[in-house]
Amino acid sequence: MTDQPNTYKRKGSRHKARQRAVDLLFEAEFRDVDPVEIAHERIELSRDQANQVRPVSDYTLRVVEGVATGLDEIDAAIAGHLSSEWSLDRLPAVDRAVLRVSVWELTENPEVPDRVAMSEGIALAEEYCHDKAPGYVNAVLDGIAREVRDRRDAAAADRQAAEDLALADAAAARREVEAAVDALVDTSDETGGSGDADAGTGAGTDATGTAATDGTAGTGPEGETGGPQA
Repeated sequence: MTDQPNTYKRKGSRHKARQRAVDLLFEAEFRDVDPVEIAHERIELSRDQANQVRPVSDYTLRVVEGVATGLDEIDAAIAGHLSSEWSLDRLPAVDRAVLRVSVWELTENPEVPDRVAMSEGIALAEEYCHDKAPGYVNAVLDGIAREVRDRRDAAAADRQAAEDLALADAAAARREVEAAVDALVDTSDETGGSGDADAGTGAGTDATGTAATDGTAGTGPEGETGGPQA
């Protein structure tokens, strides 16, 4: 017996959650109902084991709610990266469901790396869609991922520029304060030196005045000599 290569790939809980999200989104579009309502309906039915309805995971509900909330933006992003041969309304409904799940992860869930969101989207396309779908799904997701990275880089650059400007403003304000303090110190030193000089001048005047007084006193005897005689 010839050994056959094992091509089975174990799918994690997140992949299964994405699969369930695709199922719910596809059903919602087919029935023209709110996908969130369907998800909650399944959650309620799964509480009774007699219904034999699989529970809806937290991540599945998160994806479905996210797609429903941002559907217009998600569809616009998809349509903007389809070639002239494709249009969003002409795509099979299951293709739209796969793309919506993957685009939501790319644009709205930073917990999922871009490469993971893209590879999962391609895997879902391989599982659910026609043979040509994985190729164009890859192209659409790659284009959107590039735009997302560009926006993130631009936002990071803006934040860095704002931080640099704030630091520069703070440094300039600090220098102004330091210059003002230095000016006050210099003024105080100059005022103190002028006071000392005035005090010295005052002492000199007093000394002169004393000398003059002493001189006058010295001529006193002459005044007395020149005074009235008996």
